Amino acid sequence: MPREQVETPASGSVRRKKLFIKTYGCQMNVYDSARMADVLAPLGYETSEQADDADLVVLNTCHIREKAAEKVFSDLGRLKPFKTARPKDQDPMLIAVAGCVAQAEGDALVARAPFVDIVMGPQTTHRLPELIARAHRSAGAVLDTDFPTDTKFDHLPPPRADGPTAFLSVQEGCDKFCTFCVVPYTRGAEYSRSAKTIVEEARGLVSDGVREITLLGQNVNAYHGDAIGGTGTWSLGRLIRALAEIDGLDRIRYTTSHPRDMDDDLIETHATVPALMPYLHLPVQSGSDRILDAMNRGHTRDTYYRIIERLRAGRPDIALSSDFIVGFPGETDDDFADTMKLIEDITFAQAYSFKYSARPGTPAAENSDQVPDDVKAARLSALQSLLSQQQKSFNAASVGQHLPVLLTGPGRHDGQMVGRSPYLQPVHLDAPATDYGMIVMTEITAAISNSLSAVAIDSTQESETQPVATRVDAH
Repeated sequence: MPREQVETPASGSVRRKKLFIKTYGCQMNVYDSARMADVLAPLGYETSEQADDADLVVLNTCHIREKAAEKVFSDLGRLKPFKTARPKDQDPMLIAVAGCVAQAEGDALVARAPFVDIVMGPQTTHRLPELIARAHRSAGAVLDTDFPTDTKFDHLPPPRADGPTAFLSVQEGCDKFCTFCVVPYTRGAEYSRSAKTIVEEARGLVSDGVREITLLGQNVNAYHGDAIGGTGTWSLGRLIRALAEIDGLDRIRYTTSHPRDMDDDLIETHATVPALMPYLHLPVQSGSDRILDAMNRGHTRDTYYRIIERLRAGRPDIALSSDFIVGFPGETDDDFADTMKLIEDITFAQAYSFKYSARPGTPAAENSDQVPDDVKAARLSALQSLLSQQQKSFNAASVGQHLPVLLTGPGRHDGQMVGRSPYLQPVHLDAPATDYGMIVMTEITAAISNSLSAVAIDSTQESETQPVATRVDAH
Protein backbone atom coordinates (compact mmCIF):
# COMPACT_ATOMS: atom_id res chain seq x y z
CA MET A 1 0.00 0.00 0.00
CA PRO A 2 1.50 3.40 -0.91
CA ARG A 3 2.72 5.37 2.06
CA GLU A 4 0.36 8.31 1.38
CA GLN A 5 -2.78 6.20 0.83
CA VAL A 6 -5.93 7.86 2.15
CA GLU A 7 -8.29 5.82 4.29
CA THR A 8 -11.87 5.39 3.14
CA PRO A 9 -14.31 8.11 4.24
CA ALA A 10 -16.20 5.59 6.34
CA SER A 11 -13.17 5.13 8.55
CA GLY A 12 -13.08 8.79 9.48
CA SER A 13 -9.28 8.67 9.35
CA VAL A 14 -6.98 11.23 7.80
CA ARG A 15 -4.01 10.51 5.60
CA ARG A 16 -0.98 9.58 7.67
CA LYS A 17 2.11 11.70 7.18
CA LYS A 18 5.61 11.40 8.56
CA LEU A 19 7.03 13.98 10.94
CA PHE A 20 10.71 14.09 11.85
CA ILE A 21 11.82 16.45 14.62
CA LYS A 22 15.42 17.03 15.67
CA THR A 23 15.70 18.74 19.03
CA TYR A 24 18.77 20.74 20.08
CA GLY A 25 19.55 22.07 23.54
CA CYS A 26 17.47 22.36 26.67
CA GLN A 27 14.56 20.48 28.19
CA MET A 28 12.26 23.33 27.19
CA ASN A 29 13.04 22.51 23.57
CA VAL A 30 12.28 18.84 24.27
CA TYR A 31 8.93 19.95 25.66
CA ASP A 32 8.26 22.23 22.67
CA SER A 33 9.07 19.43 20.23
CA ALA A 34 6.59 17.15 21.96
CA ARG A 35 3.93 19.87 21.77
CA MET A 36 4.57 20.29 18.04
CA ALA A 37 3.86 16.60 17.59
CA ASP A 38 0.69 16.99 19.67
CA VAL A 39 -0.51 19.92 17.55
CA LEU A 40 0.14 18.05 14.29
CA ALA A 41 -1.35 14.69 15.32
CA PRO A 42 -4.94 15.72 14.40
CA LEU A 43 -3.63 16.60 10.93
CA GLY A 44 -2.44 13.05 10.41
CA TYR A 45 1.26 13.43 11.27
CA GLU A 46 3.05 10.57 12.98
CA THR A 47 6.58 10.93 14.31
CA SER A 48 9.36 9.12 12.46
CA GLU A 49 12.95 8.24 13.27
CA GLN A 50 14.17 9.04 9.74
CA ALA A 51 14.29 12.36 7.95
CA ASP A 52 14.90 11.12 4.42
CA ASP A 53 11.25 10.40 3.53
CA ALA A 54 9.48 12.64 6.03
CA ASP A 55 6.70 14.93 4.90
CA LEU A 56 7.75 17.54 7.45
CA VAL A 57 11.19 17.96 9.01
CA VAL A 58 11.48 20.31 12.00
CA LEU A 59 14.83 21.43 13.40
CA ASN A 60 14.00 22.78 16.86
CA THR A 61 17.10 24.83 17.56
CA CYS A 62 19.01 26.25 20.51
CA HIS A 63 21.15 29.40 20.40
CA ILE A 64 22.95 29.00 23.73
CA ARG A 65 25.94 26.93 22.69
CA GLU A 66 28.91 27.94 20.57
CA LYS A 67 28.41 27.80 16.79
CA ALA A 68 24.75 26.87 17.25
CA ALA A 69 23.71 28.42 13.93
CA GLU A 70 26.50 26.64 12.05
CA LYS A 71 25.31 23.28 13.35
CA VAL A 72 21.84 24.07 12.04
CA PHE A 73 23.14 25.03 8.60
CA SER A 74 25.19 21.83 8.51
CA ASP A 75 22.06 19.78 9.20
CA LEU A 76 20.12 21.76 6.60
CA GLY A 77 22.79 20.91 4.04
CA ARG A 78 22.22 17.22 4.72
CA LEU A 79 18.47 17.62 4.39
CA LYS A 80 18.49 19.45 1.05
CA PRO A 81 19.12 16.31 -1.09
CA PHE A 82 16.15 14.56 0.55
CA LYS A 83 13.93 17.48 -0.36
CA THR A 84 15.26 17.62 -3.92
CA ALA A 85 14.81 13.87 -4.42
CA ARG A 86 11.16 13.94 -3.39
CA PRO A 87 9.02 12.18 -6.08
CA LYS A 88 7.00 14.62 -8.18
CA ASP A 89 3.78 12.71 -7.53
CA GLN A 90 4.00 13.44 -3.79
CA ASP A 91 3.56 16.65 -1.88
CA PRO A 92 6.94 18.35 -1.42
CA MET A 93 8.92 17.76 1.75
CA LEU A 94 8.60 20.78 4.03
CA ILE A 95 11.58 21.87 6.15
CA ALA A 96 10.95 24.04 9.19
CA VAL A 97 13.50 25.69 11.45
CA ALA A 98 12.04 26.45 14.88
CA GLY A 99 13.37 27.64 18.22
CA CYS A 100 15.91 30.20 19.26
CA VAL A 101 18.19 30.19 16.18
CA ALA A 102 15.11 30.81 14.07
CA GLN A 103 14.06 33.66 16.37
CA ALA A 104 17.51 35.27 16.37
CA GLU A 105 18.52 34.77 12.75
CA GLY A 106 15.31 34.37 10.76
CA ASP A 107 16.05 36.58 7.74
CA ALA A 108 19.71 35.54 7.56
CA LEU A 109 18.68 31.90 7.77
CA VAL A 110 16.33 32.21 4.79
CA ALA A 111 18.94 34.10 2.78
CA ARG A 112 21.54 31.39 3.34
CA ALA A 113 19.19 28.41 3.02
CA PRO A 114 16.37 29.51 0.67
CA PHE A 115 15.02 25.95 0.44
CA VAL A 116 13.74 26.22 4.03
CA ASP A 117 9.95 26.50 4.00
CA ILE A 118 9.12 27.66 7.54
CA VAL A 119 11.03 29.74 10.08
CA MET A 120 9.26 30.04 13.43
CA GLY A 121 10.20 31.30 16.88
CA PRO A 122 9.67 29.39 20.13
CA GLN A 123 6.48 31.29 20.96
CA THR A 124 4.59 30.21 17.84
CA THR A 125 4.32 26.45 18.34
CA HIS A 126 0.53 26.63 18.31
CA ARG A 127 0.55 28.26 14.85
CA LEU A 128 2.46 25.42 13.16
CA PRO A 129 -0.62 23.98 11.34
CA GLU A 130 -1.36 27.42 9.89
CA LEU A 131 2.28 27.87 8.87
CA ILE A 132 2.25 24.50 7.07
CA ALA A 133 -0.85 25.52 5.11
CA ARG A 134 0.78 28.83 4.18
CA ALA A 135 4.00 27.08 3.15
CA HIS A 136 2.11 24.83 0.72
CA ARG A 137 0.66 27.96 -0.89
CA SER A 138 3.79 30.11 -0.78
CA ALA A 139 6.60 30.43 -3.31
CA GLY A 140 9.08 31.33 -0.57
CA ALA A 141 9.75 30.81 3.08
CA VAL A 142 7.08 31.59 5.66
CA LEU A 143 8.49 33.51 8.63
CA ASP A 144 6.79 33.84 12.02
CA THR A 145 9.18 35.20 14.62
CA ASP A 146 6.95 37.77 16.27
CA PHE A 147 6.15 37.61 19.96
CA PRO A 148 2.35 37.06 19.98
CA THR A 149 0.16 39.06 22.34
CA ASP A 150 -1.56 35.85 23.45
CA THR A 151 0.47 33.02 24.94
CA LYS A 152 0.94 29.82 22.96
CA PHE A 153 -0.22 27.80 25.99
CA ASP A 154 -3.77 29.14 25.49
CA HIS A 155 -3.94 27.32 22.16
CA LEU A 156 -2.03 24.08 22.76
CA PRO A 157 -3.84 20.82 23.58
CA PRO A 158 -3.13 19.18 26.95
CA PRO A 159 0.21 17.33 26.95
CA ARG A 160 0.12 13.59 26.32
CA ALA A 161 1.94 11.01 28.40
CA ASP A 162 4.73 9.02 26.75
CA GLY A 163 5.96 6.89 29.61
CA PRO A 164 6.23 7.21 33.39
CA THR A 165 8.04 10.57 33.25
CA ALA A 166 6.94 13.85 31.71
CA PHE A 167 7.93 17.48 31.31
CA LEU A 168 5.40 20.15 32.21
CA SER A 169 6.09 23.78 31.31
CA VAL A 170 5.08 26.22 34.06
CA GLN A 171 7.12 29.31 33.18
CA GLU A 172 8.81 30.68 30.10
CA GLY A 173 11.03 33.61 29.19
CA CYS A 174 13.58 35.59 31.15
CA ASP A 175 13.86 39.09 32.63
CA LYS A 176 17.38 38.63 34.05
CA PHE A 177 19.44 39.84 31.05
CA CYS A 178 22.71 38.13 31.92
CA THR A 179 25.27 39.76 29.66
CA PHE A 180 26.26 36.49 27.97
CA CYS A 181 22.76 35.15 27.25
CA VAL A 182 20.34 35.47 24.33
CA VAL A 183 17.30 33.92 26.05
CA PRO A 184 15.54 37.23 26.90
CA TYR A 185 15.76 38.13 23.21
CA THR A 186 14.65 34.76 21.83
CA ARG A 187 12.14 33.59 24.45
CA GLY A 188 10.81 36.96 25.57
CA ALA A 189 9.74 38.24 28.97
CA GLU A 190 9.01 36.00 31.93
CA TYR A 191 5.52 34.51 31.85
CA SER A 192 3.95 32.12 34.38
CA ARG A 193 1.01 29.86 33.65
CA SER A 194 -1.94 29.69 36.04
CA ALA A 195 -1.67 27.18 38.87
CA LYS A 196 -5.10 25.79 37.99
CA THR A 197 -4.05 24.90 34.44
CA ILE A 198 -0.80 23.32 35.62
CA VAL A 199 -2.49 21.17 38.26
CA GLU A 200 -5.14 20.07 35.76
CA GLU A 201 -2.49 19.07 33.21
CA ALA A 202 -0.52 17.25 35.90
CA ARG A 203 -3.63 15.28 36.92
CA GLY A 204 -4.17 14.32 33.30
CA LEU A 205 -0.59 13.10 32.93
CA VAL A 206 -0.82 11.06 36.13
CA SER A 207 -4.07 9.46 34.97
CA ASP A 208 -2.16 8.37 31.86
CA GLY A 209 0.51 6.64 33.93
CA VAL A 210 3.05 9.37 34.66
CA ARG A 211 4.72 9.01 38.06
CA GLU A 212 7.39 11.73 37.79
CA ILE A 213 6.91 15.27 36.48
CA THR A 214 9.69 17.78 35.82
CA LEU A 215 8.48 21.38 35.93
CA LEU A 216 10.15 23.48 33.24
CA GLY A 217 11.01 27.14 32.83
CA GLN A 218 13.86 29.33 31.71
CA ASN A 219 13.73 30.69 35.26
CA VAL A 220 11.40 28.13 36.75
CA ASN A 221 11.77 29.30 40.35
CA ALA A 222 10.66 32.78 39.29
CA TYR A 223 7.23 31.21 38.86
CA HIS A 224 4.38 33.47 40.01
CA GLY A 225 1.22 32.08 38.42
CA ASP A 226 -2.35 32.98 39.28
CA ALA A 227 -3.45 31.24 42.47
CA ILE A 228 -6.16 28.58 42.66
CA GLY A 229 -9.37 29.59 44.36
CA GLY A 230 -8.50 33.16 45.17
CA THR A 231 -6.62 36.31 44.30
CA GLY A 232 -2.90 36.78 44.11
CA THR A 233 -0.21 34.44 42.86
CA TRP A 234 1.48 31.23 43.89
CA SER A 235 5.21 30.74 44.21
CA LEU A 236 6.94 27.64 42.85
CA GLY A 237 7.07 26.19 46.36
CA ARG A 238 3.32 26.58 46.77
CA LEU A 239 2.71 25.03 43.37
CA ILE A 240 4.90 22.04 44.23
CA ARG A 241 2.99 21.47 47.46
CA ALA A 242 -0.28 21.39 45.52
CA LEU A 243 1.13 18.97 42.94
CA ALA A 244 2.44 16.72 45.71
CA GLU A 245 -1.17 16.17 46.81
CA ILE A 246 -2.02 14.44 43.50
CA ASP A 247 -2.47 10.74 44.18
CA GLY A 248 -0.04 8.75 42.04
CA LEU A 249 2.44 11.58 41.43
CA ASP A 250 5.42 10.14 43.28
CA ARG A 251 8.22 12.40 42.10
CA ILE A 252 8.54 16.09 41.31
CA ARG A 253 11.57 17.89 39.88
CA TYR A 254 12.14 21.35 38.40
CA THR A 255 14.68 23.01 36.12
CA THR A 256 16.28 25.45 35.40
CA SER A 257 16.47 27.67 38.47
CA HIS A 258 18.29 30.90 39.27
CA PRO A 259 19.94 31.79 42.60
CA ARG A 260 18.12 35.14 42.67
CA ASP A 261 14.77 33.34 42.88
CA MET A 262 15.67 30.74 45.51
CA ASP A 263 13.28 32.09 48.14
CA ASP A 264 12.53 30.94 51.69
CA ASP A 265 9.33 29.18 50.67
CA LEU A 266 11.05 27.04 48.04
CA ILE A 267 13.93 26.15 50.35
CA GLU A 268 11.38 25.09 52.98
CA THR A 269 9.54 23.02 50.36
CA HIS A 270 12.72 21.03 49.72
CA ALA A 271 12.84 20.21 53.42
CA THR A 272 9.18 19.27 53.89
CA VAL A 273 7.85 17.70 50.66
CA PRO A 274 9.08 14.11 50.17
CA ALA A 275 7.87 14.01 46.55
CA LEU A 276 10.29 16.81 45.63
CA MET A 277 13.38 14.88 44.66
CA PRO A 278 16.68 15.65 46.47
CA TYR A 279 18.40 16.91 43.33
CA LEU A 280 18.73 20.55 42.32
CA HIS A 281 20.25 22.15 39.24
CA LEU A 282 21.23 25.66 40.37
CA PRO A 283 23.56 27.41 37.89
CA VAL A 284 26.20 29.66 39.44
CA GLN A 285 28.33 30.27 36.30
CA SER A 286 31.35 31.65 38.20
CA GLY A 287 32.82 31.72 41.69
CA SER A 288 34.22 35.23 41.31
CA ASP A 289 32.19 38.20 42.54
CA ARG A 290 33.87 40.42 39.97
CA ILE A 291 32.84 38.14 37.12
CA LEU A 292 29.36 37.54 38.53
CA ASP A 293 28.89 41.31 38.51
CA ALA A 294 30.15 41.56 34.93
CA MET A 295 27.71 38.80 33.99
CA ASN A 296 24.84 40.75 35.63
CA ARG A 297 23.90 37.65 37.60
CA GLY A 298 22.44 39.64 40.48
CA HIS A 299 23.93 37.42 43.20
CA THR A 300 27.30 37.04 44.86
CA ARG A 301 29.53 34.11 45.69
CA ASP A 302 28.47 34.35 49.34
CA THR A 303 24.78 34.37 48.35
CA TYR A 304 25.27 31.06 46.60
CA TYR A 305 27.08 29.54 49.59
CA ARG A 306 24.28 30.64 51.94
CA ILE A 307 21.59 29.11 49.69
CA ILE A 308 23.39 25.77 49.58
CA GLU A 309 23.94 25.75 53.34
CA ARG A 310 20.24 26.37 53.98
CA LEU A 311 19.16 23.72 51.46
CA ARG A 312 21.44 21.13 53.04
CA ALA A 313 20.33 22.06 56.54
CA GLY A 314 16.76 21.15 55.58
CA ARG A 315 17.54 18.27 53.22
CA PRO A 316 21.00 16.84 54.06
CA ASP A 317 20.96 14.34 51.19
CA ILE A 318 20.30 16.89 48.46
CA ALA A 319 22.58 16.54 45.42
CA LEU A 320 23.60 19.55 43.38
CA SER A 321 24.20 20.28 39.74
CA SER A 322 25.31 23.57 38.21
CA ASP A 323 26.50 25.44 35.12
CA PHE A 324 29.94 27.01 34.75
CA ILE A 325 31.35 29.37 32.13
CA VAL A 326 35.13 29.72 31.94
CA GLY A 327 36.97 32.45 30.10
CA PHE A 328 34.29 35.12 30.42
CA PRO A 329 35.67 38.45 29.15
CA GLY A 330 38.11 39.87 31.68
CA GLU A 331 38.41 36.65 33.72
CA THR A 332 41.81 36.50 35.40
CA ASP A 333 43.68 33.60 36.95
CA ASP A 334 42.45 34.78 40.36
CA ASP A 335 38.85 34.83 39.16
CA PHE A 336 39.19 31.30 37.84
CA ALA A 337 40.79 30.20 41.12
CA ASP A 338 37.71 31.54 42.93
CA THR A 339 35.51 29.34 40.75
CA MET A 340 37.64 26.27 41.45
CA LYS A 341 37.51 27.02 45.19
CA LEU A 342 33.72 27.25 45.09
CA ILE A 343 33.53 23.85 43.37
CA GLU A 344 35.90 22.32 45.93
CA ASP A 345 33.91 23.78 48.82
CA ILE A 346 30.42 22.82 47.69
CA THR A 347 30.96 19.62 45.66
CA PHE A 348 28.63 18.74 42.80
CA ALA A 349 27.07 15.47 41.77
CA GLN A 350 26.99 16.64 38.17
CA ALA A 351 27.57 19.84 36.21
CA TYR A 352 27.69 21.43 32.77
CA SER A 353 30.69 23.55 31.84
CA PHE A 354 31.63 25.54 28.76
CA LYS A 355 34.13 27.95 27.35
CA TYR A 356 32.64 31.41 26.94
CA SER A 357 31.55 32.08 23.39
CA ALA A 358 30.17 35.41 22.22
CA ARG A 359 26.49 35.51 21.33
CA PRO A 360 25.76 38.24 18.78
CA GLY A 361 23.69 41.06 20.25
CA THR A 362 24.63 40.39 23.88
CA PRO A 363 26.59 42.98 25.89
CA ALA A 364 29.47 40.63 26.70
CA ALA A 365 30.12 40.08 23.00
CA GLU A 366 31.13 43.73 22.72
CA ASN A 367 33.67 43.47 25.54
CA SER A 368 37.20 44.10 24.26
CA ASP A 369 38.82 42.11 27.09
CA GLN A 370 38.27 38.68 25.52
CA VAL A 371 40.24 35.77 26.99
CA PRO A 372 42.52 33.89 24.52
CA ASP A 373 41.08 30.58 23.41
CA ASP A 374 44.07 28.56 24.60
CA VAL A 375 43.65 30.00 28.09
CA LYS A 376 39.94 29.18 28.05
CA ALA A 377 40.70 25.64 26.91
CA ALA A 378 43.24 25.08 29.69
CA ARG A 379 40.88 26.42 32.34
CA LEU A 380 37.99 24.33 31.05
CA SER A 381 40.13 21.19 31.14
CA ALA A 382 41.12 21.80 34.76
CA LEU A 383 37.57 22.62 35.80
CA GLN A 384 36.07 19.59 34.07
CA SER A 385 38.69 17.33 35.64
CA LEU A 386 37.65 18.51 39.11
CA LEU A 387 33.93 18.17 38.33
CA SER A 388 34.49 14.68 36.92
CA GLN A 389 36.29 13.62 40.09
CA GLN A 390 33.39 14.89 42.18
CA GLN A 391 30.80 13.11 40.05
CA LYS A 392 32.73 9.83 40.32
CA SER A 393 33.04 10.28 44.08
CA PHE A 394 29.33 10.97 44.39
CA ASN A 395 28.41 7.89 42.40
CA ALA A 396 30.91 5.74 44.31
CA ALA A 397 29.36 6.88 47.59
CA SER A 398 26.03 5.49 46.36
CA VAL A 399 27.35 1.92 46.40
CA GLY A 400 25.70 -0.03 49.20
CA GLN A 401 22.81 2.41 49.53
CA HIS A 402 19.18 1.37 49.18
CA LEU A 403 17.63 3.68 46.60
CA PRO A 404 14.19 3.68 44.97
CA VAL A 405 14.54 3.58 41.18
CA LEU A 406 11.81 4.55 38.72
CA LEU A 407 12.14 2.15 35.77
CA THR A 408 11.85 4.05 32.49
CA GLY A 409 12.89 1.60 29.79
CA PRO A 410 14.94 -1.41 28.65
CA GLY A 411 18.60 -1.56 29.60
CA ARG A 412 21.61 -2.40 27.46
CA HIS A 413 21.24 -6.16 27.87
CA ASP A 414 18.44 -8.71 27.65
CA GLY A 415 16.47 -8.97 30.87
CA GLN A 416 17.72 -5.59 32.03
CA MET A 417 15.87 -2.36 32.79
CA VAL A 418 17.15 1.14 33.35
CA GLY A 419 15.73 3.85 35.55
CA ARG A 420 16.58 6.92 37.58
CA SER A 421 17.53 7.29 41.19
CA PRO A 422 16.20 10.19 43.25
CA TYR A 423 19.48 11.94 42.34
CA LEU A 424 18.79 11.52 38.59
CA GLN A 425 21.53 8.91 38.19
CA PRO A 426 20.92 6.24 35.52
CA VAL A 427 20.58 2.86 37.27
CA HIS A 428 20.75 -0.53 35.50
CA LEU A 429 19.34 -3.68 37.05
CA ASP A 430 17.93 -7.06 36.08
CA ALA A 431 14.16 -6.74 36.02
CA PRO A 432 11.28 -7.95 33.84
CA ALA A 433 9.86 -5.64 31.22
CA THR A 434 6.56 -5.79 33.09
CA ASP A 435 8.18 -3.63 35.79
CA TYR A 436 8.28 -0.68 33.37
CA GLY A 437 6.96 2.41 35.13
CA MET A 438 7.35 0.92 38.60
CA ILE A 439 9.43 2.33 41.43
CA VAL A 440 11.63 -0.51 42.64
CA MET A 441 13.70 -0.50 45.81
CA THR A 442 17.29 -1.41 44.93
CA GLU A 443 20.67 -1.87 46.49
CA ILE A 444 23.40 -0.11 44.51
CA THR A 445 26.17 -2.61 43.76
CA ALA A 446 28.57 -0.68 41.53
CA ALA A 447 29.32 2.74 40.08
CA ILE A 448 30.22 2.40 36.39
CA SER A 449 31.33 5.57 34.61
CA ASN A 450 28.23 7.80 34.52
CA SER A 451 25.74 5.21 35.75
CA LEU A 452 25.05 2.76 38.56
CA SER A 453 24.38 -0.96 38.73
CA ALA A 454 21.89 -2.33 41.23
CA VAL A 455 19.88 -5.33 42.32
CA ALA A 456 16.23 -5.24 43.29
CA ILE A 457 15.52 -5.89 46.95
CA ASP A 458 12.40 -6.53 48.97
CA SER A 459 10.57 -3.25 49.56
CA THR A 460 10.41 -4.05 53.24
CA GLN A 461 14.17 -3.44 53.30
CA GLU A 462 13.59 0.17 52.24
CA SER A 463 15.67 2.64 54.19
CA GLU A 464 16.20 6.33 54.08
CA THR A 465 18.76 7.50 51.54
CA GLN A 466 22.03 8.54 53.10
CA PRO A 467 23.47 12.04 52.72
CA VAL A 468 26.07 12.15 49.96
CA ALA A 469 28.62 14.88 49.22
CA THR A 470 27.12 17.39 51.62
CA ARG A 471 30.27 19.23 52.60
CA VAL A 472 30.51 23.01 52.48
CA ASP A 473 33.89 24.12 53.74
CA ALA A 474 34.58 27.39 55.48
CA HIS A 475 35.18 30.20 53.08
